[in-house]
Amino acid sequence: MDLEKGPREEPGGEGRLAVALRVPVRIVVLVLVVPVRMVWDALVVAGRFLGDRMFRPVGRALLWVGRAVLVWPFVALWRWVLVPLWRWVLVPLGVALRWLGTVLVVVPAAALYRWVLTPLGHAAVWFCARVLTPLGRGLFVVPAVWLYRWVLTPVGHALLWCGRGLAWLGSLLVTGIGTALYWTVRVLVVLPVYAVWRRLLAPVGRALAVVAREVGAAFGHAWRIAGYISLAVGRALAAFFRWTLVKPARWVYRTVLTPVGHVVRDAVLRPVAEAARSVGRVTRDALRSVRVTARQVRRDVRRALGMPAGPAGIGTREKRPAGR
Repeated sequence: MDLEKGPREEPGGEGRLAVALRVPVRIVVLVLVVPVRMVWDALVVAGRFLGDRMFRPVGRALLWVGRAVLVWPFVALWRWVLVPLWRWVLVPLGVALRWLGTVLVVVPAAALYRWVLTPLGHAAVWFCARVLTPLGRGLFVVPAVWLYRWVLTPVGHALLWCGRGLAWLGSLLVTGIGTALYWTVRVLVVLPVYAVWRRLLAPVGRALAVVAREVGAAFGHAWRIAGYISLAVGRALAAFFRWTLVKPARWVYRTVLTPVGHVVRDAVLRPVAEAARSVGRVTRDALRSVRVTARQVRRDVRRALGMPAGPAGIGTREKRPAGR
């Protein structure tokens, strides 16, 4: 039985399923999406208002405070403290330390390398080349070459031949076992799973894909329609509030409160202000007359008692009578 081939489904079934699901799904999704879109538009408007009226000024103020507290002090510290310290203290100190290091370390180290270490190295190289190399060649190299040529090479060839035989035998066994396992798994697992996929899961998956595609298209369509509905509702609410609150309040202010205010201003406030100013002038004149009368009485009393009359007025003195 050939399980890998089967009759293909015609695309007309998916088209009929999409047409049957499109209208009810769009109606249901529209009913569900309209409140969400209206709430979303209200939140967007509120967010824009808060961003323009509160968050942006607060952000600018916080930015200015951050610059004043964090940026400007560090800029001043860098410009007026660290840069002069580096230029006038650390750079001359580094130059002095470099000169001291050159005098105390580099020059003695160069002299030690040139006059002590280099001759010792040349002597060690000469000793190795003239003494140790012939000795090592005679004691180690010749026996090692003989051992490699007459012992290790034949043994290695024999082990290589045995390894090749064992590898061929292992590959033969692995190939046979792998072939048997392949056909066992193919017959017992792959072909039944493929039949279930081809006959059951693939049609169900295509139907679910059609449903998901239609639901997604319905959500997009409903979101756009809900946007228009939300815009219309917003405009209707704005017009309602404008005609029920704004325009009546403006009409009352313009036709009632403004004339009443003018009448109150002209009939009450201005006369009261004029009367208050007149009372103030009268009071000031009375107080001035009282002060003048008090000065005159005090002067007369002083004259009667034979005392100096005192100041007759601001910046003036009365002359004493003749014969006194």
